[in-house]
Amino acid sequence: MSETDHHLYLASRSPRRGELLNQIGVRFAQVAADVDETPGPGESPEDYVRRIAIEKAQAGRLGIPTGDPRPVLAADTAVIIDGEILGKPLDRPDFLLMMARLSGRTHQVLTGVALAQAGEVRYALSTSRVRFRAIDDRERLAYWASGEPQDKAGGYGIQGLGALFVAELQGSYSGVMGLPLYETGRLLHHAGIVLLDRDRLS
Repeated sequence: MSETDHHLYLASRSPRRGELLNQIGVRFAQVAADVDETPGPGESPEDYVRRIAIEKAQAGRLGIPTGDPRPVLAADTAVIIDGEILGKPLDRPDFLLMMARLSGRTHQVLTGVALAQAGEVRYALSTSRVRFRAIDDRERLAYWASGEPQDKAGGYGIQGLGALFVAELQGSYSGVMGLPLYETGRLLHHAGIVLLDRDRLS
């Protein structure tokens, strides 16, 4: 992709977020945005995803050419159970503990989305509730062996094998994947990026 052939920069290495932007016709270039994702002392999950998404968007802007007016999009997803943020599993024992906590219960998924452009940052939050069926030990071990959980918040991917555990979803499927398209679309609209152009579609 050329330097001029995209709407925005995506401050994420996640292939899932890239796939979701492609789904709605957004052309993008990826930019690095490394931030410390450690939750602060006493930081609520809502404040945490807001802070990390905004910090990623701001960090991404530092990596684009000076004077480029195109916005930088960033997101952060957190899986919450019993008020605690479940990050990416550290290892197999950590993953097995996560799955034991999520098994047969409902958890919350928060995804914050930030769009940084011309000295301002707009933000939106997607909140979803996901209920897992009971997951036995054999399934947990087999799921870990698949390799899918290892880079996922909460240890599962709803777009992959993890969908086998989801009994009910209230909220945004794309938000649970990592980029809520409704909220993202609204942010892009405010930034002047028109995705459903009547003339282009006719």
